Formats: sequence, structure tokens, C-alpha cells
Amino acid sequence: MKNTFGQSVACTLFGESHGSEIGIVIDGLAPGIDVDEDFISSQLSLRRPKGRISTARREADEYRIVSGVFEGKTTGSAICILIPNSDTKSKDYSSTRMLARPGHADYSANCKYHGFEDYRGGGHFSGRITAPLVAAGAIAISALSKKGIYIGTHIKECAGVSDVSFTNIAQDIKKLGSMEFAVLSEEKAALMQSAILDAANDGDSVGGVLETAAIGVPAGVGEPWFDSVESVLSHILFSIPGIKGVQFGLGFDFATKRGSDANDSFQMENGKVITKTNNNGGINGGITNGMPIVFSCVVKPTPTIYKTQQTVDFINGKDAEITVQGRHDPAIIHRARVVVDSVTALALCDMLSQRYGTDWLAN
Repeated sequence: MKNTFGQSVACTLFGESHGSEIGIVIDGLAPGIDVDEDFISSQLSLRRPKGRISTARREADEYRIVSGVFEGKTTGSAICILIPNSDTKSKDYSSTRMLARPGHADYSANCKYHGFEDYRGGGHFSGRITAPLVAAGAIAISALSKKGIYIGTHIKECAGVSDVSFTNIAQDIKKLGSMEFAVLSEEKAALMQSAILDAANDGDSVGGVLETAAIGVPAGVGEPWFDSVESVLSHILFSIPGIKGVQFGLGFDFATKRGSDANDSFQMENGKVITKTNNNGGINGGITNGMPIVFSCVVKPTPTIYKTQQTVDFINGKDAEITVQGRHDPAIIHRARVVVDSVTALALCDMLSQRYGTDWLAN
């Protein structure tokens, strides 16, 4: 099983949804980086479910840093963060052990791990495992902010309701930072939440699109081919459960453009090279050009719904029906956005450390 991401700054995830603890090991962070435990807690709170638009499972996420941090700063050795699971109801899953929940990894996991996988709550495939990513990402976000690099994500679309686009990205990122439901327009937020509740009342779920911007990343970061900025970010973004599509800049909208419209013209501004537009999302040839990195992620509807669905009993080899019980999210997009911020920060730390050396983040 491959659970490690990164080269200079590497993260290894471990644990299962209903296991005793979940966690992450971060290796390669420079010594001397500030670790703000209150900020880690606040970031974890943005991922936690709240209200009727989220699951009823409530985890306190009382994390412990058991190595790699001393007197509020990284030591340079591996950082290990542990988060206990305290609100589990494993019996909810015992009656459907042999049934493949549509949209879930039950069948594919059984094929790969020959039935030895922990199936409770999705096991190692669960979105619960994103909590350690957020804890680690908080350290990365703090380190990047000291270098003038900031990341923000908003819900661009949910259940057919679209938010306004980024305008002043720096101000928008600051606004989004502490929002539990990260939408730039309050009016759109109310409409989205109403649509999520409609789906919940119908025993169903909804998906949407997240849009992310990272500002302050210097030009010249990334590689032209297999480790392009798009490749590295896509790699870690697709590791988030429920992400089924990623596009940079205009993405698929390039298909309707001519080159004269799609190209970003260069110009000088206060002695600095910029582009007049940012259709390419701050990346040319796999390498940053100094403009904001902008990308979008498609988040599928939560696969666990309360409607009866057709499936198979993959242990006894026969068709079946499944009606799932338990506690589930009618939408995960509002909780996933802080996960996107977190993994983006971890990927940028890795790429920047490869470019400038591991000590650059602490200088």
C-alpha cells in the first residue's frame, strides 16, 4: 500500500476510520519552523461536520504531536501527529459487510486486500483520514505564509448554484480563511445550503466544484515533464476522497477558445513580469510564472445515501439490494475545501524545498 507523498517534504498517512487513532508522519521539514497548535486546531475545526448539512458523527480531533516539535518549533526530525477516533459506531457496517456500496471502495478494496481490509466506515479509504492531512497542512500553511505565500479555496458551485469568482484574490483568500462555509457571496451560500438540505431530506446527496488560488509562489518552481506543477498538485488532489476532476486555469474551457484568446500576454509592471490575463492558471510549461496558481476540483456527491440501490453480494456472488444506515454527509464539499488548502500547501512545500533547499522555508 502506497501511503507516502512527496520527495523533499514527505508525508505518510496511516489509520482507519474506526481504528483507535489516525495520523501522519511529516519528514523533511526544516528545523525552526513555527508550529502554532491553536492554528492547527482551528483548521481541524473547519473540516469537522456542523449542522444538518453534515454527518452526525462528531469527533473532537484532539490531536497530539508526539515527535519532531520542541518548544513550539520544528526540530528537523520526523513530525508525528496522532488523532484519536472517539465517536465510532462500527455495528452500523456489520450487516452490509458483503455488499458493495455503490460509489465506494468496498469491492475494489476486497479485490486488492483479499478481505483483510478494515471495512468499518470505509476503513483506510474513508474521508476521516483527511483529518491528519489538515493537521499537517496547517504547519505547511503557516510556513508558507511567512514567505508571503497564501492559499484559499471557495465553493465555486454546489448543487447547481454558482458562487461569484475570485476578484481581488489576496482579499478573497483572507476572507475565506476562517469561514465554515467558504463562499464569497453570502446570498449564494444560503442557496447552496438550502439545496444541500433538500437533498438530505430526500435521502440523497450533492456535489460541486471547489476553486483554489495560491498567491506569492515565485516564478521558476516545478519541472517540465513528470513533476510539472500540474502533475504534482493533481497527484495529491486526486488522493482526496471524492475528487474526480482537476483543471488548471481555464481548463476544459480552452476547448472553445482560439489561441489569440487563450494566450496570456506578458507585460512589465513595476519592474516585474506579469501576464495581462491568467488563463493558464499561473503555470507555463509545468513551471510557475509568478502569477496566481488557480485550479478547480470537482467533488462528487457523497456516495453514501439513504435510498435503496442495486448492488452485489461479492462474497456469495449474487445480485442484491442495499439500504445504508448510519451517519452520513449529504455533501462533503464544504468540509473538503480545507483539505484542498492543506494538501496544496504540502505539495508547494515539497516543490519549493526541491527548488531552493529544505532550509528555505525556515529562513
